[in-house]
Amino acid sequence: MLALLTDPAAWASLVTLTVMEIVLGIDNIVFISVLTGRLPAQQAERARKIGLGLALIFRIILLMLLSFLIGLTAPLFAIGDHPVSWRDVILLGGGLFLIVKATLEIHKGIEGEEEHHSSKVKASFAMMIAQIIAIDLVFSVDSIITAIGMADHLEIMIVAVCIAIAIMYLASGLVSQFIHAHPTTKMLALSFLLLIGVALVADGIGYHIPKGFIYFAMAFSAGVEVVNIMAKSKRAKRVPVEGDH
Repeated sequence: MLALLTDPAAWASLVTLTVMEIVLGIDNIVFISVLTGRLPAQQAERARKIGLGLALIFRIILLMLLSFLIGLTAPLFAIGDHPVSWRDVILLGGGLFLIVKATLEIHKGIEGEEEHHSSKVKASFAMMIAQIIAIDLVFSVDSIITAIGMADHLEIMIVAVCIAIAIMYLASGLVSQFIHAHPTTKMLALSFLLLIGVALVADGIGYHIPKGFIYFAMAFSAGVEVVNIMAKSKRAKRVPVEGDH
């Protein structure tokens, strides 16, 4: 362990793996931020802590069970020319869950059901945690399987995951606050979940979509939305001034 502290290759591996874990955790952050947005402020904060804490636990457990995790990629059966593994089944199930969840949330937003029932019905905290656990497991499997091979030492992998989860925790709060302050961005976040869900389903059936394309599309859309928000804010400030004249 002490030898790793003086090994430049180990530090380079740690930095690279940490950055990759943060990037792969973007979808986790979006999901938790959207889901906890339906809870009261105190419960939302608690749900985020529990959700990301579970994400950390799942990732560390999976790292310690590398032989089992690698076994998840072994073919179970084949559909045509595509061998299907447990990893494919997990990604397919998680992708379908995200598509269904995002579609239902978009429907509620468009039909106005969320506003109509918000004063009468509060989201079930236990149900939120159950959903976060389910999707945390999917993202954890995908994240750790992708990370295998980037680092040769389990200690580096665990430290990288811990750093990434800590940064994700800070980012999740900011993302949640931004979505709460700008309700129109919730629809954008839900569309991100749809996109991620489709990518997971595609990966599960053997059609891999490079994550770079997905993250570029998300970053571009988010940038456009930020510009729209800034323009709207400037227009709102100009209206009273023009009205005084």
